[in-house]
Amino acid sequence: MERSKHNGNGHDRLHVTETPDVSHIKNLDVTHEASDVDVAGVLKFVIALSILGVAVVVLMWAMFRFLYAQAEKEPNPGPMAMKPEERLPPDPRLQAAKGFGVKLETGEWVNLENREPEAEYRVLREQWERQLNCKSMEGNTSANCTPIEAAIDKLLEGGTLKTRASQAEDTSEPSAWSSGRMTEKAGR
Repeated sequence: MERSKHNGNGHDRLHVTETPDVSHIKNLDVTHEASDVDVAGVLKFVIALSILGVAVVVLMWAMFRFLYAQAEKEPNPGPMAMKPEERLPPDPRLQAAKGFGVKLETGEWVNLENREPEAEYRVLREQWERQLNCKSMEGNTSANCTPIEAAIDKLLEGGTLKTRASQAEDTSEPSAWSSGRMTEKAGR
């Protein structure tokens, strides 16, 4: 082989990268080896794999349709499931009891049967608000009653509230060494 001016892969000038001429080498007995690959077997495998893939897709589609149909149906209750009557709490069921209600101070009966649990509190709260503001059920103000806001204002204006004289206290912060405990001062 003769040196070329081509410097190969760029490492040095002595490196030769040409492919040798092998056209003079011939083996007439071996032109095609039939034993290497069985083309019919490979084709059969590819066809069988494709058919199996299509069958799996069809079966999965059918299974999901079946499962979706089952999910839409309401399931039968189990043998241990309680009936709706058995799910209720034990007697007395005050809010759901027939005739449950509140009798107001005016004698009026408020029916709370089958209402939300807070209904009793709301009715009583409205009654208390009316009492504090001296209102009747009709909305009229009582003549011999002072509404709570007016009573508070009158009390604050009159200066009739007596308070204790404030004592000077030691408001020092506890130290890090005291673990938050305050010590008693001598002479108190």
